[in-house]
Amino acid sequence: MIDFWVSVGSTYSYLTVSRLKPVEAARGVAFRWRPFSVRAIMIEQNNIPFVGKPVKMAYMWRDIERRARRHGLAPRLPAPYPLKDFDLANKIAVLAESEGWCADYVRAAYRHWFELGHEPGTEPGLSDALRELGRDPVRVVASAQTGRIEERYKRDTEEAKALGVFGSPTFVVDGEVFWGDDRLEDAIDWFKAKAPAPDPQP
Repeated sequence: MIDFWVSVGSTYSYLTVSRLKPVEAARGVAFRWRPFSVRAIMIEQNNIPFVGKPVKMAYMWRDIERRARRHGLAPRLPAPYPLKDFDLANKIAVLAESEGWCADYVRAAYRHWFELGHEPGTEPGLSDALRELGRDPVRVVASAQTGRIEERYKRDTEEAKALGVFGSPTFVVDGEVFWGDDRLEDAIDWFKAKAPAPDPQP
């Protein structure tokens, strides 16, 4: 299994989040979704990639638009950015991961964000995405703000940092780090090359 480190709030993660399910089926691999705070790591590293850099930000949106078209996606860009409630959006992802519905939540959050213009972590995007999954927004938000989830969020972010993760999306295969949506296929190839060969049929 490949660890998929993702932060809701990363723009390029939209591409990976939106296409990962069919990629899993086509390539015969599985991903473990690992939500974390990429913002905390980037602040620590003094890495502010787009805010206050209009030329770079314009390129980023155009680049995502081109790559989205390649994958049959139709986002409405630019999407609201940066997120006002980044941490809440990601704490919900941590809660969802502990309860087994992280992939569905993150996909829904990004769809509402990039295709409807509703930010994850704020209304109406927060409640709409959760209700779409049959989840009670009041229960989920309250649970995501408990000390248990806060500690898990911090611990997982520290684990990501220790692995050398500095951005989202990132894929980790036995300690080998692949950063960026355009490295997804490289990560899969590396994983398959390291996987043991199946036993021959008797």
